[in-house]
Amino acid sequence: MSVTIILEIKAKPGTISEIIDNLREVLPDTRRYDGCIGLKTYQNQENPDVIVLVEEFESREKYSKYLSWRQNTGVFDKLASKLQEPPSIRYFDLTDV
Repeated sequence: MSVTIILEIKAKPGTISEIIDNLREVLPDTRRYDGCIGLKTYQNQENPDVIVLVEEFESREKYSKYLSWRQNTGVFDKLASKLQEPPSIRYFDLTDV
């Protein structure tokens, strides 16, 4: 069963443009990564320093492998320096409601 991941980041003031540029650069690789079904990004209307990524992966295990790969490439360290706080990552299963 696939998993939906909600990743929320809050940029430090004045860094959102750099973050968006960085996401434009790295997210094509995410979309091609083994197990990625889809990924969309959203910017908060009330607080444009907040970006939410809605990702769908074939499994949580494949997402974990993806996260490890991203940590090894240094992408997370580069992003973390521009954030107000650590990113929020939440995992969801589809319901039949």
